[in-house]
Amino acid sequence: MTTTVSPSTAAKATRRHLGLAILALAMGGFAIGTTEFAMMGLLKEVEEGLGISTPEAGNLISAYALGVVIGAPIFAAFGAKLPKKHLALGLMLFLSLANLTSFIAPDYGFMLLSRFASGLPHGAFFGVAAVIAAGLVAPTKRGWAISMVMAGLTVSNVIGVPLATWVGQTFGWRLLFIIVGAIGLVTVAMVWKFVPFEAAHPDASIRRELGALKRLQVWLALLIGIIGFGGFFAVYTYIAHTMTSVAGIPESLIPAVVALYGLGMVVGNIVGGRIADKSVMGTIYWVMPGIAVALVVYAIAAHWAWAAFIMAFVVGGVGSMLTPALQTRLLDAAPGAASLASSLNHSALNIANALGAFLGGTVIAWGWGYVAPALVGAVLAILGLGVALLSGLLERKRPLAG
Repeated sequence: MTTTVSPSTAAKATRRHLGLAILALAMGGFAIGTTEFAMMGLLKEVEEGLGISTPEAGNLISAYALGVVIGAPIFAAFGAKLPKKHLALGLMLFLSLANLTSFIAPDYGFMLLSRFASGLPHGAFFGVAAVIAAGLVAPTKRGWAISMVMAGLTVSNVIGVPLATWVGQTFGWRLLFIIVGAIGLVTVAMVWKFVPFEAAHPDASIRRELGALKRLQVWLALLIGIIGFGGFFAVYTYIAHTMTSVAGIPESLIPAVVALYGLGMVVGNIVGGRIADKSVMGTIYWVMPGIAVALVVYAIAAHWAWAAFIMAFVVGGVGSMLTPALQTRLLDAAPGAASLASSLNHSALNIANALGAFLGGTVIAWGWGYVAPALVGAVLAILGLGVALLSGLLERKRPLAG
């Protein structure tokens, strides 16, 4: 007896498998977001546990960011000949093991090294996950698929980071790394089960991946992220100081503010994916000035508690709308080296993190106040728009395919 499957049933099965595959990749983003951002809420406990100063504890965050910047191009290039599913599995397993070494780190030096190692697979995982997700859907839905993968990172700021912070404060800060390691291993199992296998491109090679670095449009897209996202991170870095010192919000409500910021990131990421499917560069052209306006309004609204709460959500949302478009732009700019180009986006965003924190700290040190980083960020967003316009102008003269 022969069993036939109706087209509608097959279509539903395909959609279900697609959803599970993207969920598996997003779970990896959830683990990465939790290990990256929860450390910020546990710095005091880390200082006491390791017997180190606040600046030394801050170096643990910088070590992670440095790992992201260095690891993204190295893993993406050297993993070029691997099937993308296998590369994703290896990167997530590496992340899990690195976090488990942080759990057992006996002293500051070992912890510094383990945090650097934890950051190494960050960018490469998001890069290869974006390429996998984009390949699972029609070209007109790539922005949506990429935004769903990135949703893991944004959702971690609403659920994973607050939960890991609470667990760390209540039962011991080292448990953060056990939680992340466990999520990472769950991700490995899900990717193995649900992400379809696809053989590596026959022409794949390190040289081919590094060829992306010869493309001007790749560098311009990265520069948009470095400059344009600087203001986003300038606000995020000093949001607690702004809310308590300017808006007069009690310190006990800062977790709620951060959660609102994270919720905005979730919404903005989803919306950004949808509009990127309509026009990648159009999204960048509109979002960049939107970021500038939101940051200026934030600087003004921060003087009233109720308005500051609202703008925390808005700034998180508007800033995150840019991520899917930038990721898609890099896929378009380097079709023969998509994994490396896509991975470099996360190196760029971590440079933006460092740039925003540095410039924001500088204007605060000059005595300009805690709202000054937002105004600096508005200027950076306009400069990022200028880079985007230049990129678009050059593309009209020489299309990406050329």
